[in-house]
Amino acid sequence: MWVLQEVRRTPEISIGELAQRLGIHQSTCSLLVDKLVGSGCLEKRKQQRDQRRVGLVLATKGVEALAALPGPAEGVVPEALSSLPPVVLKTLKINLEELLRHLPGKDESYARVPLADMVKLTEKE
Repeated sequence: MWVLQEVRRTPEISIGELAQRLGIHQSTCSLLVDKLVGSGCLEKRKQQRDQRRVGLVLATKGVEALAALPGPAEGVVPEALSSLPPVVLKTLKINLEELLRHLPGKDESYARVPLADMVKLTEKE
């Protein structure tokens, strides 16, 4: 459902940009998109601004699925964060960074690594 919401927010979004927004690996995102295309929730179309690129748009089933959704697919926290003023977000960021400094076992090498890739990395070790 989160995929569908992101496509609704940004029609003709690319799979790469969608993966980045969801914080997942592009290949994982591609698999999710293929399943949603197969189920009739999404369509792949050539982008209007660049016919060489493919973008994603909601299909009828996707619109219907989102209409039936009781709340935001990504959860209530991202929705609440998006409604906060910038000064509050900055203060929250500072406080969370302080909290992270006190957590045991922090490994900076995993920063900005999608969870799917983290699992692969730890399996190799």
